[in-house]
Amino acid sequence: MKKTQLTVSFQLKKTKKGRDGKTPIYLRITVEGKRFEVATGKRIEEKQWGTRMQRAKGKSESAQIINNYLVKKEDEVNKYYLKIDDGEKHITVDDFKSKFQSGRGTAFTLIQVFKENNKLVKMEIGNKYSESTYNQYVTTFNRLKAFLKKHYHITDIELSKLDVNFMSRFDNFLRLEYGIGVNTIAKYLKQLKKVVHYAQRLRYLNFDPFDGYKISYKEVDRGYLTGEELKRIEEKTFRIKRLEEVKDVFLFVCYTGLSYSDLKALTNENIFKTMNRRNCIKYERKKTSVRATVPLLSSAQAILDKYGQDPECIAYGKILPVKSNQRLNSYLAEIAELCEIDKHITMHLGRHTFATTVAFEKGVPIESVQHMLAHKNLSTTQIYSRMTDPKVMEDMNKLDEKLLNINNGAIILDMKKIV
Repeated sequence: MKKTQLTVSFQLKKTKKGRDGKTPIYLRITVEGKRFEVATGKRIEEKQWGTRMQRAKGKSESAQIINNYLVKKEDEVNKYYLKIDDGEKHITVDDFKSKFQSGRGTAFTLIQVFKENNKLVKMEIGNKYSESTYNQYVTTFNRLKAFLKKHYHITDIELSKLDVNFMSRFDNFLRLEYGIGVNTIAKYLKQLKKVVHYAQRLRYLNFDPFDGYKISYKEVDRGYLTGEELKRIEEKTFRIKRLEEVKDVFLFVCYTGLSYSDLKALTNENIFKTMNRRNCIKYERKKTSVRATVPLLSSAQAILDKYGQDPECIAYGKILPVKSNQRLNSYLAEIAELCEIDKHITMHLGRHTFATTVAFEKGVPIESVQHMLAHKNLSTTQIYSRMTDPKVMEDMNKLDEKLLNINNGAIILDMKKIV
């Protein structure tokens, strides 16, 4: 029997152009010369549409979202065609109408959408996302597959079947199966929530399964080094080269507030001189895409000068010999022990030390600290703004001086009245 002729295309429905200047994209299915159209739910500006390719132009995230969706719809039509075409039955355009106009053809699944999301994240490594963020998405993806297999005995689940109960069971599974804490579980759930919201933006899902579900999070004080502890590390000299280098890298973070990922990416091109000939670091933070300027304190500049002619730094075009974050944190534990500091020292603790001990405690305004830490919101910076004992003492001494001046002034006025 002759094979049914099928063509699939995407067309802009220009007669339905909206006030926002966007035109809806329609799926057109043609069977043996007869056709029907169905809305895809996607809209685009005409100048962004490639008529010949029948796809959105460019490589922006919005273009990728639309194109990925259109590819899926086309695959869906072709798969349905292969499923019903047995060589015996004469396929009509009505077969496709009943399938795709009913909406039964758009049952998207969680693992399917998570894969799609991870592909987009991987494409943006080094731009919008870091490699560690991508790895976290992969871990969450694997945990979800293990959860579905153990508790539902399936490999995937329709998005429409997700609800608050599903989130609670996944939370419980992570706690019991992997023995992880509240905050780590929160990271998994937040990533799952981002994928669900991604599915909503694509209109794979018309409700939010997280509605009514609150992700638990426990506030944790990551700690910081006091001025005395910081000085103890600074004055310690290590004969082992790797420890001396790690000490210097850590101290540089303590005096600049840079995160590990931003520090690792720094080159001499990030160093600028101000009008008064002072060096400063200008960079754009990977995590927030916020640009920041950090004037270099004398202690930070001295560390840079120390490694200015270092062969390893010159060879790799770096300003400091920055190792992997894991190795740095491992060596910092060794440094803490040798310096008799009973704290879990990490590179991120150096960032907190800059904010608390080096900046806030010395009276630097929170707005300046926010800029140097490259935070989008002041509320994030406030997490770092701890009230330390030295700061409280300094503030109370200033208050005491003001009160004494006021009282002394009042006494002088009273004496004048008596005279």
